[in-house]
Amino acid sequence: MKKNRQDSSDDLAEHVNSISNVATDASNLERINRWSAALRMFEEKPFMGFGPGTYKFKYAPYQHSQQLTIISTNFGDLGNAHSEYFGPLAEMGVFGLLSLLVIIGIAIYKFIVLYLKLVNRELKLMLMGVFLGWCTYLIHGVLNNYLDLDKANVPFWGFLAILVAIEVYHKDKSEETTAY
Repeated sequence: MKKNRQDSSDDLAEHVNSISNVATDASNLERINRWSAALRMFEEKPFMGFGPGTYKFKYAPYQHSQQLTIISTNFGDLGNAHSEYFGPLAEMGVFGLLSLLVIIGIAIYKFIVLYLKLVNRELKLMLMGVFLGWCTYLIHGVLNNYLDLDKANVPFWGFLAILVAIEVYHKDKSEETTAY
């Protein structure tokens, strides 16, 4: 264990500087390597992709040697495309990415329509918090992906479940008031 090297730090300033370092930071360079491999996979099979969950088994030949880092692997045993958007593109082609974007688009539409319909201030605040949390997940999804991990995708689907619950709750309340 003494020989193990640690590339991360407990210093927040170093973490913030590391985020934009795409010249020497191994994690950022590996992310670019994975994105490039995903795009090359998409170019080979643009419509149907390689199949759901296959990225980690298929991406090795799509890496270019000049993009390999100290954390790169050719054994297909580590990780994913590091993007909620490039992953589906490589694994399921344009139809997979479109499916994800349709889900996102419908959910955004539902959030907006429901927010405008709500009268209850507490429900509006809750819905806005849920929407902002969900958007945070989507923005984070540019740099990482967790939708393929059952424990880590809970925020994405959980926020959508809260949206549906508020919508159903609001629908029941609005029907009661119009019935009288």
